[in-house]
Amino acid sequence: MSPDEFLKIRTRRSFFQQCAGGVGIIALAELMAQEGRAAAPEVNPLAPRKPHFPAKAKNVIFMFMEGGPSQLDLFDPKPALEKWSGKPLPPSMTKDLRLAFTKPNAAVLASPRTFRPYGESGIEFSDYIPNIGSCADDLCLVRSMYTDAFNHHPGQLLLFGGSIQVGRPTMGAWVLYGLGSESQNLPGFVVLGSGTGTSGGTSNWSSGFLPSTYQGVVFRSSGDPVLYLSNPPGITTQMQRASLDALKDLNEDHYGATGDLEIASRISSYELAFRMQAAAPELLDFSKESPETLEMYGVNRELSRQFATNCLLARRMVERGVRFVMLTHASWDDHTDLNRKLKKNCDIADQPTAALIKDLKQRGLLDNTLVVWGGEFGRTPMVEIRDPRDANNAGRDHHPLAYSLLLAGGGIRGGTVIGKTDELCMNITEDKVHVHDLQATILHCLGLEHTRLTYHHMGRDFRLTDVAGNVVGKMLI
Repeated sequence: MSPDEFLKIRTRRSFFQQCAGGVGIIALAELMAQEGRAAAPEVNPLAPRKPHFPAKAKNVIFMFMEGGPSQLDLFDPKPALEKWSGKPLPPSMTKDLRLAFTKPNAAVLASPRTFRPYGESGIEFSDYIPNIGSCADDLCLVRSMYTDAFNHHPGQLLLFGGSIQVGRPTMGAWVLYGLGSESQNLPGFVVLGSGTGTSGGTSNWSSGFLPSTYQGVVFRSSGDPVLYLSNPPGITTQMQRASLDALKDLNEDHYGATGDLEIASRISSYELAFRMQAAAPELLDFSKESPETLEMYGVNRELSRQFATNCLLARRMVERGVRFVMLTHASWDDHTDLNRKLKKNCDIADQPTAALIKDLKQRGLLDNTLVVWGGEFGRTPMVEIRDPRDANNAGRDHHPLAYSLLLAGGGIRGGTVIGKTDELCMNITEDKVHVHDLQATILHCLGLEHTRLTYHHMGRDFRLTDVAGNVVGKMLI
């Protein structure tokens, strides 16, 4: 038989059998690596990785205002509410509404807030947030956000995890999985909390089915932000290092036998914790910040101290390479006593938010830091009254069909307004932006193509944007 005749009858299966030391083994090694069964654990699963394409942003600070700030009283002026105030809307306007507590025939509540234009862009902001308004030319105000969920926990799950189902990886975890972290001495994904009230809790910063090394690390909101930074009495750094080395050897042996990625995550977390003992005290030491900086943030004001401290920490973290910082402030869930509660939260958040944006800009960090400010949905134009005996009891219910959100820096076009809503802010009339579109756009700013950032789990590839999402080009530079 000639070589030509042999090649004609040779089967694909026999080719791979005879090339077992080549192509087949390469393919098998790749499949095993995807399942975490490579020959040895990755030295550092948080090591920086290249984006899919050149990125504008390197870091994200997501300022999550839990509970849903009222867009009608802060970002989207609706003078037409005045003529409807105290009257119910016709059924044709409320037939598609999904409401948590009020009835579709509830009366309209006009906003007592005054709005004025700011900056060269002339974007209008409420009198409750003049400091945020002073940043207008650096902000992209999206007035046409919408979501599929009208209750808090599902809305937060959808915003951060891409699904109303519990157990999905969240935005910060996906970003860390895709890009790693430039900080080797601090967590790549940090959560800073302030206030009290409605919250999806750990499900907002969970790693889901991703390895646990990608989940958010919570810094405490009172007392020492990080516990146990110092060794117990009698334990030296050398003794601790020797113990960790022994644990690492044992874990690496176990990983080699099982291929369990959680063991690799454990190795990484122990090493990171050791390095944090040296890095965290310096991060938390504000003594080298100028008095002017502390005053600008409002760190010394009793009302805003907690939120302002978190904003300053966020800036210091991105300076040190932390990839994703999540600030959560609760709660903006103003079903009652709207004017008083909203003012209190604005007095807490307005000055520090503006200070963070201006501080990042003056330090040359805003160009590569994406700042996002907003909640899981907005509030209704109709009133909610839980105690008819109290004239100041008026509030607003959840409204998922049309709300507002802010972005700045990191590839975002400042001084712009995206989208429009109707005269009552019931529905969007121009440039609808779903939460999946927001997720796709945030990932795009980081150089990540949202359809390519996937993880194989339970037989299929999952992604943050689920099976939807489009990058919003109008937001981008």
